[in-house]
Amino acid sequence: MLTLFSLLILTIAIIESMAGLLGNGTILAVSSTSCLRSKILSSYDMIMICLSLSRFFLQTWMMDLFLSLFCEMSYYEENLFVIFKTVFMFLNNSSLWFAAWLSFFYCTKVVCFTQSLFIWLKQRISSLMPWMLITSSFFSFATSLPFAWDIYNVYVNFTAPLTMTNSSERRVTMKASLFILILFCNTGIALPLIVFVVSSILLIRSLCIHIRQMQNIATGFRDPSLEPILSVFSFLILYVTYFISLVLILSNFFLPLSMGEAMCIAVMAACPARHSMVLIWSNPKFQDLPARILHHTNCHARTRSV
Repeated sequence: MLTLFSLLILTIAIIESMAGLLGNGTILAVSSTSCLRSKILSSYDMIMICLSLSRFFLQTWMMDLFLSLFCEMSYYEENLFVIFKTVFMFLNNSSLWFAAWLSFFYCTKVVCFTQSLFIWLKQRISSLMPWMLITSSFFSFATSLPFAWDIYNVYVNFTAPLTMTNSSERRVTMKASLFILILFCNTGIALPLIVFVVSSILLIRSLCIHIRQMQNIATGFRDPSLEPILSVFSFLILYVTYFISLVLILSNFFLPLSMGEAMCIAVMAACPARHSMVLIWSNPKFQDLPARILHHTNCHARTRSV
């Protein structure tokens, strides 16, 4: 049964998802408009469209999940659980891969290495990016398919009252869940994590070197060149935090409808939303649309008042 604190956390998660929908919708609208105006689909816009679109659907699906949790154990019915998990894992894995490719794209544009492989990637990133996005989408679909089968029948125990589930059955369920997680999930969520973490570390290292080189000419209390490092570092923290919460949920670490599960769900709703807000904050192109909407709203309100 949902406690009052769990209800509060899930309500916060719904609000966070709504903020994420607004942020990712802004990024999607700006990137799509930019492509239509220029009639050229750049690698950056391609990544941003795929990332914002996958997260838009992911957070829409997560909101549906949060609302269904208010119906308590109905979510854990076998058929609903399979559908929710399968669709969620596909959208989740896709968004993780697209975020990883965004970090990788930044890395190829900013980091300077003399290795032949890196130079080859840097020169061909524009032609390789569409295939990387398509391949990762198919890979996400393949790693989500096991959830459509009967591999999660261990969760049937959750439909019974918690008083009927003894500790030994709980341990068996935990072991089965962890084994399934290792076999079917790690490749889907660990590989993009590795790509993202390595690219982010290389980016931070390169930007730190650039700051040291610019220290003699930088002025002011706060060096503006710190902003890219803060953005990349915040991306890294949000990505790793989301990954940890996802692993805890998939491994069935917490009891259903418990406080721990609710907090993990809230974190999973908050991280993509905050990531999209950081993307909007760090790119002036994404800031123009909200400013234009606000200006248009103010002008319309003044016209009506007159």
